[in-house]
Amino acid sequence: METKSFKDLKVEVWDTGLCSGCGACVAVCPADTLRFAPENTGAPVNIGYCKADSDGVPCGACYAACPRIDIAEQGRMLGAYQEIVPARAAFPVEKRQSGGAVTAILANAFDEGLIDAVVTVTSDPWTLKPTSAVITASDVLVQHAGSRYSWWVPLLASLKEAVVTRKYRRIAIVGVPCVTRAAQMIRESDHELLRPYAKAIRLVIGLFCTETFDYTKLVEGKLQSEKEIEPWEIQHMDVKGKLDVYLQDERHISISLADLEECVRPGCRVCTDLTAVDADVSAGAIGAPEGYTTLVIRNDIGKGFVDRAVWQGKLATGGAVDLTIIERLAAKKAERRQE
Repeated sequence: METKSFKDLKVEVWDTGLCSGCGACVAVCPADTLRFAPENTGAPVNIGYCKADSDGVPCGACYAACPRIDIAEQGRMLGAYQEIVPARAAFPVEKRQSGGAVTAILANAFDEGLIDAVVTVTSDPWTLKPTSAVITASDVLVQHAGSRYSWWVPLLASLKEAVVTRKYRRIAIVGVPCVTRAAQMIRESDHELLRPYAKAIRLVIGLFCTETFDYTKLVEGKLQSEKEIEPWEIQHMDVKGKLDVYLQDERHISISLADLEECVRPGCRVCTDLTAVDADVSAGAIGAPEGYTTLVIRNDIGKGFVDRAVWQGKLATGGAVDLTIIERLAAKKAERRQE
């Protein structure tokens, strides 16, 4: 069978506006020749070399890891799961989003030695500009708690740093649905170049997501220019059918998603997955009581990490989740179709 190269990925995904920007192809490229150009973040670019194309050496790692190669499956709604519970951190998490449950699960995993690194998103506290990062300690994780996933960032690009450069072997990934889909593609692949990554991924936590926003267009355009809100004034943001912006002085504004259309990444418009169905455990504020996070425990891996956090007193569960609102928003997103 003919080996696929970045050129096939470019024709099928990058040039058609399907790219999610997850960064998986950037991470797994053995030649380090794929990257996102600062002036054009719609899709990666190749800097002029490809093992398969230039030297005839079989590769295709980028193609094998892409979550948008087969986008035919639509409307997966909540996906498969074992249990859905509301949960919250049982210790102080100053900047937590909703219940801080994801931080609690990961902090406990660090403390018990279940993981040695988390590939996630951090942001500059002054500008809120996001970046993908590798975190290796629970105290640093707690310090960076809070939602930064409304912003687009090629999160999985840091997987190479974690696996190849720093050689971590027990890695957790926290990301939106396209990220969790790419992680699952890597886990399930029989591609030789993806095996080191697959072996290193121990836990995948997915975050509910309607869409992600371009930082420049949203912050510099919509918030600073139109709303006269500076990044440092923002305490946190949440997307639940609209964008809610909570400010440090306790003000709160809401912006409809229709008003943010120009800020949404093009690749988000074909995504039909609200709840990150490919994760081991998914999390979001939707449907949970105030101060709690909805956890969708999907498999034994996810259940093991959640249960251990509860047993160690880091995570508390209780109450009921309103599935109606989750199902309604999931159905709305599932209606999207590739044109």
